Amino acid sequence: MVTLRAYDRGWLRGDVLAGATVAAYLIPQVMAYSGLAGLPPVAGLWAALPALALYALLGSSRQLSVGPESTTALMTATVIAPLAAGDPGRYAALAAGLAVIVGLLCLVCWAIRLGFVADLLSKPILVGYMAGVAIIMIIGQLERLTGVPVDGGTLLGEMWSFIKGMGQIHLATAVLGALVLAFLYLVQRQFPKLPGPLLAVLLATGATALFGLQDYGIATIGKIPSGLPPLAWPDLTDFADLLLPAVGVMLVGYTDNMLTARAFAARHRQEVDADQELLALGVANLGSGVLRGFPVSSSGSRTALADAAGARSQVYSLTALVLVICTLLFASPVLSAFPTAALGAIIVYAALRLIDLPGFRKLAAFRRSELLLALAAFAGVLLFDILYGVLAAVALSVAEMLARVARPHDAVLGIVPGVAGMHDVEDYPQARTVPGLMIYRYDSPLFFANAQDLRRRALAAVGQAPDVKWFVLNAEAIVEVDITAMEAVEELRNELTQRGIVFGMAHVKQELMDEMVSFGLAESVGRDRIFHTLPTAVAAFRAEHPQTSSESRKSWSGRLPGDDHGGGGGRHVPEPHGRRAPPGAAADLAPRRRRGRARAAPRRRGRRGGGRPRPERPARRARGAQARRAVPA
Repeated sequence: MVTLRAYDRGWLRGDVLAGATVAAYLIPQVMAYSGLAGLPPVAGLWAALPALALYALLGSSRQLSVGPESTTALMTATVIAPLAAGDPGRYAALAAGLAVIVGLLCLVCWAIRLGFVADLLSKPILVGYMAGVAIIMIIGQLERLTGVPVDGGTLLGEMWSFIKGMGQIHLATAVLGALVLAFLYLVQRQFPKLPGPLLAVLLATGATALFGLQDYGIATIGKIPSGLPPLAWPDLTDFADLLLPAVGVMLVGYTDNMLTARAFAARHRQEVDADQELLALGVANLGSGVLRGFPVSSSGSRTALADAAGARSQVYSLTALVLVICTLLFASPVLSAFPTAALGAIIVYAALRLIDLPGFRKLAAFRRSELLLALAAFAGVLLFDILYGVLAAVALSVAEMLARVARPHDAVLGIVPGVAGMHDVEDYPQARTVPGLMIYRYDSPLFFANAQDLRRRALAAVGQAPDVKWFVLNAEAIVEVDITAMEAVEELRNELTQRGIVFGMAHVKQELMDEMVSFGLAESVGRDRIFHTLPTAVAAFRAEHPQTSSESRKSWSGRLPGDDHGGGGGRHVPEPHGRRAPPGAAADLAPRRRRGRARAAPRRRGRRGGGRPRPERPARRARGAQARRAVPA
C-alpha cells in the first residue's frame, strides 16, 4: 500500500485509462516473452498476475510496470534449457523454481539492506549489455520468423545453422512475419498512441481464422488453458544448480527495475526506496513461482506507456490485472489461433527497441573509454552467453570504478589573474604559483590502490618545480583513508623532510583528522602545519619566508578569497593556535568566499575529479612548469 496511501480520487480516470492501455500492450507482449523463455504463452499471463497485484501493494514507484520482460525471460531460457533436457514438464518446474529462488534472494538482500547493488552496472555497461541481449533475442526468433529449423548450443552455432538452412525458408511464414513487423513500425511512427502489439495480435489471429492460414503451413500457438492456474510450491531439488544463475537474474532484474523507477520518479519529483523495491520485487517473483510462471522484473516500455496515458498511481496496475484475469477466463479460445510468426515479430520489435544507438553516440562523444566499455559489454554478452555476460559486465563496472579511483586527477594549484580562488595551473596557462610554496591536490579518497600513486606523483611534481621550500597537501577531496594510505603519506612526508622541504596539509576535515590522530600522522606533521584554509597556509609560509616581495603579496591578497573553490562538505579542523592569519584576513573572508563560489573555474572536458587513469606525469609537469612562471620574489 506504499503508493496507494492518500489516494486522490481525481486520479481515478487517468489510472483506469492507463490500466486499459497497458493491458492491451501487456497481454501479447508477455505471451511473446513467455515463448522467449521457452514456456507456453499462457505462462506469461500467469507470471503477470502476482507481479501486477503484489508490486501495486508493496512497490515504491507510482509508475513502474512489473511483470515478464525480455531480459529475464531470455536469461531464464539460457539457464533452464540445459537442465531440462527437453522435458516440458521439468522445464516449467525449473522456471518456477528459478523465480522462487530469485524472490528469496531479493528478500535476503532487502533484510540486510543491500539496495546499493542497483548501482553495480554503470550506464556504458547497460547500453552495451542491452544491445547484446537484443541481438540474442533476434537470433532466437529466426526459426519462428522464417520456418527454418535452427539448432546449435551457442549463438554462433545458431547463426551457422540458420545460414545453412536458408534454402528451407517457408515463404508464407516469412511474409507474415515481415508484414507484422512492418505493421508494428507503421503504427509506432504514424499512430504512436495506439496499442500496436495488441492490434497485431488481433489482426494476425483474425487473418489466420478468416483465410485459413494454417492450411498454408503457418504454425499457431495452439490451445491455451482457460481459467486461473492452481497454486503450487515448486520443487527446489535443483537449488544448487539454480542458485548462481538466480544471482545473475536478480542482479539484472533489480538493476533494470531501479533504473526505470528512478528515471520516471525524477520526471515527477518523486522518490524511490531502493530497499523497498527489493521487497516488492522479491514478493512478486515468489508469487510468479507459486503460479507456475518465471522470473519477472520491470518493463520500460509498459512503464512509459502508462506514464504517457496518465497513470498517477499503481491503481493502473490493478486495472490491468483485472483485464488480464478476464482474458484468461474468457479469451483463451481466440488467442489459440495466434500465429507464432507474429509472436516472433513482436519479440524482434521489442528487441530492436533495446538497441540504444543514440546512447552509443552519446558515449562516443563524451569519452572514448566509455564507448569501449559499452562495446566490451556488448561483446561479452555475445561471446560468453547472457549469464556470464552479466557477470563480465559487473566485473567491468567494478574494474572501471577502481581504475578511476586508483589513478585520479591531481593538480598543482596557483593564482589566476582575475579569477577568485586557487586553480589547477594546467587548466590556466596564465596561472602563477607562490614562490617556494607548492600546493598540491589529489582528487580522490586515499586507499591501498592509489596510496603509492599519490606519493609518486607528488614527488614528481616537486622534482619539476624550482626551489620548493614548503609542500602543502590540499586534502579537500580526501574524504576517506585506510592504513596503507596513511603509511604512504608518512613516507611522502619523510622523503620531503630529507630534502629539506616542510610538509603541511590544508582542508583537513575532522573525520580525516581523527584518523590522522589515531595513526600518529597528526603529530608527525605537526599541529602548526595543518591548516584550515589555503590562505592561512600561505600566510604561515610568508611568516617564515618574509623575503616574499610586496608585489607578490599584493598579487595574492587581491586574487585569493578566504577559501579556494568550494572546499567540500564536512567539518574542518580548527586553525592551529601557533599560526594566525594576517591581521584583517578574517574580516575579508566572507565576501571573497561568496565571490569565489559565484565564479567557479571552468574545466576542460574529461578532467573531472576521479577522471580516467593517466600515466606518470613528469613530462606533463615539465610543460606545466614552463607555463606557470612564479610570481617574482
